[in-house]
Amino acid sequence: MTAKAVIYGLRGPALTAEETAFFRSVRPWGFILFARNIESPEQVRALTDSLRALTGRDTLPILIDQEGGRVARLRPPQWRLPPPAASFAALFAQARDLGLEAAYLNSRLIAHDLLSLGINVDCLPVLDVPQPGSHDIIGDRAYGTEPKDIVALGRVAAEGLLEGGVLPILKHIPGHGRARADSHESLPTVDASLEELTRIDFTPFRSLNHFPLAMTAHIVYAAIDPDRPATLSGHVVRGIIRGTIGFQGALMTDDLSMKALSGTMGERTRASYAAGCDLVLHCNGDLAEMEAIATEARTLSGPALARTNAALSQIKPLGAPFDAAQGVARLTSLLNQSMVA
Repeated sequence: MTAKAVIYGLRGPALTAEETAFFRSVRPWGFILFARNIESPEQVRALTDSLRALTGRDTLPILIDQEGGRVARLRPPQWRLPPPAASFAALFAQARDLGLEAAYLNSRLIAHDLLSLGINVDCLPVLDVPQPGSHDIIGDRAYGTEPKDIVALGRVAAEGLLEGGVLPILKHIPGHGRARADSHESLPTVDASLEELTRIDFTPFRSLNHFPLAMTAHIVYAAIDPDRPATLSGHVVRGIIRGTIGFQGALMTDDLSMKALSGTMGERTRASYAAGCDLVLHCNGDLAEMEAIATEARTLSGPALARTNAALSQIKPLGAPFDAAQGVARLTSLLNQSMVA
């Protein structure tokens, strides 16, 4: 039976009876995990196993935000805390090859951790290009401030995940780097010209447009659509993301419960699909909100179904055994070189 075009969060570390009944009825395409869902490796693996048993889908997409630094749901003492993207930018500025090796190896290690837990999608890499005066919601999550550097590091970060059997998600398309507000709390407006956006902000996404998944930005780009944030704008989704940037993979919204968006959850869901998004994402685990979204959730079909199937087909079987301890030692050595320099 075909899944609905929605990704949901969960309330806690195990499925409740209410959630089990709801998810069995709705059949979401995937799920996303947060810190509230995580207690131990054994518990997370039991949770992901229960989600796959519930849906009957071995390739069920289970997402997490495991970037490193400030944005990491898996943390010590049970898990390694990956460094923020800016650490790789610093090493890349000193020694390009070493920076690329470190960014790739870090993602390969993240994939190793995630796959052992049954998690097969990571909301990484961040391809936003920070600009002077922008809000620090991106900050050190970015792979530098130059589009060409972000392209180089973002590419190997995505490749490291894929090599480890985990799908990457490009975010936040078409670019969050100029925002002067945190879209979790309010709706940012970017006033840059289309020429400037095309030359700078869109470049990383255009260069890496062959990757399988991307997540939208809840930002108004006044030069493109002054009335709607990108997630809800056909001008941005069809004209810019699909057109100018040329991204043809599966496109998901950022979290519909963020305060940047207005209207009911049902209205946000309808507007996201109407704009051209393939999947809607809802993260906070609030069952009433999830039920409101479910009333408007579409069954995946047509191009959206083809794109999501194509994305899942890129989950590759693991190749040669990966020595995680050796990988951590090498990564530590590389990053220490950056600190000494």
